[in-house]
Amino acid sequence: MAQSKRLSDIDFSILDLAPILEGSTAADSFDNSLKLAQRAEELGYNRFWLAEHHSMPGIASSATSVVIGYIAGGTSKIRVGSGGIMLPNHAPLVIAEQFGTLESMYPGRIDLGLGRAPGTDQQTARALRRNAKTDGSEFPQQLTELQEFFRPTSPSKVRAIPGEGLDVPVWLLGSSGFSAQLAGKLGLPFSLASHFAPDYLLPALKLYRESFQPSEVLDKPHAMIAVNVIAADSDEKAKWLATSQEQAFLNIIRGKNGQLQPPVENMDELWSPYEESLVQKMLHYSVAGSPSVVKEKLEEFLVETGADEMIVNTHVFDQAERIRSYELLADVVKN
Repeated sequence: MAQSKRLSDIDFSILDLAPILEGSTAADSFDNSLKLAQRAEELGYNRFWLAEHHSMPGIASSATSVVIGYIAGGTSKIRVGSGGIMLPNHAPLVIAEQFGTLESMYPGRIDLGLGRAPGTDQQTARALRRNAKTDGSEFPQQLTELQEFFRPTSPSKVRAIPGEGLDVPVWLLGSSGFSAQLAGKLGLPFSLASHFAPDYLLPALKLYRESFQPSEVLDKPHAMIAVNVIAADSDEKAKWLATSQEQAFLNIIRGKNGQLQPPVENMDELWSPYEESLVQKMLHYSVAGSPSVVKEKLEEFLVETGADEMIVNTHVFDQAERIRSYELLADVVKN
């Protein structure tokens, strides 16, 4: 049974996809992300995570470790990390060195969230991995290898320098039973991709908690759920801003890639009733509305899931409105 918690009892974090807006560049995206992170730090958000995606014209965070360094270098307190690094795309040694370098530069502020999906299409996955398998079956072995590189006395003759002996918190990310059970058995914190895969959230949460074994990292489960939140001064404005997000998800189900589009007045001119139902199903753990609506919906999610933390994605076209949404959310959480 979900524990009784209030929004003020848990931490809130930010998941940033470094969106490339229609008519803008990746350089603009990085500038926007840094300004958002700086404001998030002022507002008291716990983490600022960036996601690894490839071959997607609307997402600029493909070189995730590099962008994490840029954000961490422009902030001073907020934790910065990956939500996540798709480990099968990389040699574990490379990730250990990259995050060991980041932790050495910004001690006590770096998180390493790991996923086993490619974060892209199969053709791009093959370009990234060359001869490696693309089905994620080797993920547990890669995770073990990565963790060994961080240990003070690695049994491997190969050493991650920097990396060896550093405390870089490792999270598992995902929506499946596989990731949930693995995170539980290893006693690792688990972040659930409920912002686009809502159907698996509750079963994965249950499996994670039931399979959890205490570790040197955690003595009890720690689950962070991802939600889409768009807050504005009125419900009407929030719903209008949310049409950019709806267009992005519509493109996903149509198998199209593109830059983030500006809001539209009428989504019915863009989607069919069937497409609308698919998009709304994917956006089940989402809310767009005034602060009171956002508060009510997030409280429902918290009661339903008993989450220990929430990580929020705000897919809004206008940078000022995106920051404003996080400002309103911070007020909601505090009050």
